[in-house]
Amino acid sequence: MSIFKKIMTAIRGGASEVGESIVDANATRIFEQEIRDAENHLTKAKRDLTGVMAQQMSSSRDVDRLKREVTEHEGYAVQALDKGDETLALAVAEKISNLENDLASQQQALDSFSGSANRLKELVKKSERQVGEYKRQLSMVKTTESVQKATSAITDNFSSSNSKLLNAKDSLERIKAKQQKFDDQMKAAELLESENSDNSLAAQLKEAGIGGSDNSANSVLERLKAKQK
Repeated sequence: MSIFKKIMTAIRGGASEVGESIVDANATRIFEQEIRDAENHLTKAKRDLTGVMAQQMSSSRDVDRLKREVTEHEGYAVQALDKGDETLALAVAEKISNLENDLASQQQALDSFSGSANRLKELVKKSERQVGEYKRQLSMVKTTESVQKATSAITDNFSSSNSKLLNAKDSLERIKAKQQKFDDQMKAAELLESENSDNSLAAQLKEAGIGGSDNSANSVLERLKAKQK
């Protein structure tokens, strides 16, 4: 294969891929339009069926009329024979023959209209069921597509804001650390206040001569003097 042919093949392949990607991207819209097209064709088919059924009814009336005329003229022919007028009876018989030919043609047309009407009715019913099923499927497809878009949006937002979430986490840790530091300072202040309160109480007890002993130099000297006596 020449280079030119390979290039042309590659171009055709690329065009095919582009076409398929466009179809895939608009698949739901295309499917919905195809359903609308099918409904339009179905509406036209119903109008055509109405026309066929109207011809069927008209042909059926013609058949009934010709049958009545044949029966009526057969009676005339019998009466002419009863009167011995074979010439008149033959003329009536010729009329009956023409009527029967017309009847055969009309009966053939009626059978054709009836067969066509029945086939069209079945096709219309089948098409209506199919279109109805496609509509249900379209509703499910749209719902699924909406759910998938929502899921994709959530995933994309999470991915794109991942760094922001990490920053938010750092900020939260800093806030917690600051709050913990404040709590520690409050506890330290309470402890210090408690210790100061205890020292103050000890001083008051000592001043009143209650509690611990006096270990000052004077007390030691007094104790030594007492031993010399």
